Amino acid sequence: MKKMLTAALACLMLVCLLAGCGTQAGKDSSGGSGSAFAVLKDDAGREVALPKKPERIVVTSASFLEPLHEVGGSVVGRPDSKTKMPDYAKNAASVGQVYQIDVEKVLSCNPDIVIVNKGMNEKLVQTLESNNIPVAVVDMKSYEDVKRELRLFAQITGEKEQGEKIVSGMDSKIKEVQEKLPREKHRVAILHSTNQGLSVQLEGSIAGSIAAMLGWENVASGMTPMEKNPDAAPYSLETLVEQNPEIIFVTSMGKIEEIKKNMQQVIEENPAWQTVPAIRANRIYYLPQDLFLLSPGIHYPEAVEMMASLVYPEVFRK
Repeated sequence: MKKMLTAALACLMLVCLLAGCGTQAGKDSSGGSGSAFAVLKDDAGREVALPKKPERIVVTSASFLEPLHEVGGSVVGRPDSKTKMPDYAKNAASVGQVYQIDVEKVLSCNPDIVIVNKGMNEKLVQTLESNNIPVAVVDMKSYEDVKRELRLFAQITGEKEQGEKIVSGMDSKIKEVQEKLPREKHRVAILHSTNQGLSVQLEGSIAGSIAAMLGWENVASGMTPMEKNPDAAPYSLETLVEQNPEIIFVTSMGKIEEIKKNMQQVIEENPAWQTVPAIRANRIYYLPQDLFLLSPGIHYPEAVEMMASLVYPEVFRK
C-alpha cells in the first residue's frame, strides 16, 4: 500500500509539472505571436498598435501621399484631389472628398490601417475601430508636424532609417536658406483672400510658421483666433494700419494673377491702404496655394526658400 501511495504521488507531481510547463509554453507562444509590429503615438495622443506590417493603407488627405511614398508606403485608398494627386496614387480607390470621406468606401478597401486628418476626419475613428481597423490621427501643418509624421509613416512601413534620412536632408536645406538671409528683422502680415473677404493668418498657419522660421515677426501675433479656425483671425484694415507691417504676404486658392487683380482692386478702393508701409513700398507678395495653403510636406524647404526669395530675390537668384 505504501509503495502504491508513493507511486501515485509521484505521478501526480509529474502531471502538475507537465501542466505547468504546458501553461508556460502556451504563454510564451501567445506572447510571441501577439507582439505588435509597431506601436504608434498619434497626434490625438492615442497609442495605435499594428499587429503586422500594414500592406493595405488608406489615407484621407492627399498631403499624406508623398511623405508616405518616400518611406516606401503605397495606398489602396485615397481622397479625391485636383491639386495633389501623384501618378502612383491615381489608380487607388477613391474614398470621397477630404471633407466628406465615405466610411463605407474606406471599409470596402479592407485596410490594415487608416491615416486620418486631425481636425477633419476624427469622426471616422469610432466606426473604423469598431471594425477592428487601426486608425492614426495625424496633423501635417507646420514643419515640425511634417517631420513628426515622416517618422510615424516610417514606423508604419518599417523604414525608420529612410525617414531619418529625409528629415536630416530637409533640415540641412532649410538651414542653408536661413544662413543666406541678411540679419534683418521684418514685421510681416499674412492675409488670406477668399470670395467672402480677407482674414489674417496667425503663427499656426503654414505661411505663419514659415515666416517664423525665417526670423520675421508676424504682426498678428496675439490676435484672437476665429472660432472655427485657430490659425486665422478676423481682418480689419484699421487694425492692419495700426500694426504697421513692412511686408504683406497674400495666400489664396486659385490662380495668382487673378488673386493679384482682385487684391489690387481692394487696395485701390480704400485710400487707407496707402498708409501701410508695405503698400507704400510695394512690398506685397503672393504665395502659391500648393506650398502655403496645402501642406508642402517634404517640400517645406522649397516653401521656406520661396518666401525668402520673394523678399530677397538678389540673394536667392539662381
